[in-house]
Amino acid sequence: MKKTTSIYSAWACTLVLLSLTLSSVCFSQESEEKKYRSVEERRIFALMQEERLQLEQEKKDLDLREKELKSLEVSVDKKIAQIDTKLEDLRNLQRKIETLLAEKTVEERKRIKNLSAIYEKMSPDRAALAMSGMDPTLATELLANMKAKSAAKVLNMLDKQKTSQLSTTFTTIQIE
Repeated sequence: MKKTTSIYSAWACTLVLLSLTLSSVCFSQESEEKKYRSVEERRIFALMQEERLQLEQEKKDLDLREKELKSLEVSVDKKIAQIDTKLEDLRNLQRKIETLLAEKTVEERKRIKNLSAIYEKMSPDRAALAMSGMDPTLATELLANMKAKSAAKVLNMLDKQKTSQLSTTFTTIQIE
């Protein structure tokens, strides 16, 4: 009889443990069922959780892209500032070159006038001989700065081809 009692007590312990396990499972199901009224509500809640996680990830991605864009914007602003500085330097250099060219042109004109005065004082045959091997543009400028009478005497001493060439160069308007 002792054996049967111990079997009964083992069965009783097993039943008690089984009932406790079932009650805890039922309790957890009841708490979940209290949380959700239906399977559809549970499915919608799961979808909302998934959507929330996706939105949070998208927000992180957007924040990262925004930081990258700000970094690029700073970099572009620096490059633009460098380009503006270089552009201003180039403009200053251009103004300086234009000033120097204007000074050079003034100096060249002054020297051509002085050289014209020298050629005007030379004998016409020597002036013609010197101008015959000269650049036509320079010879024309020298003749233009001479008195008409002196220039005519020099042209009279040049050969006809050179005289024709200088006359054509003289009458052609050149824009500098």
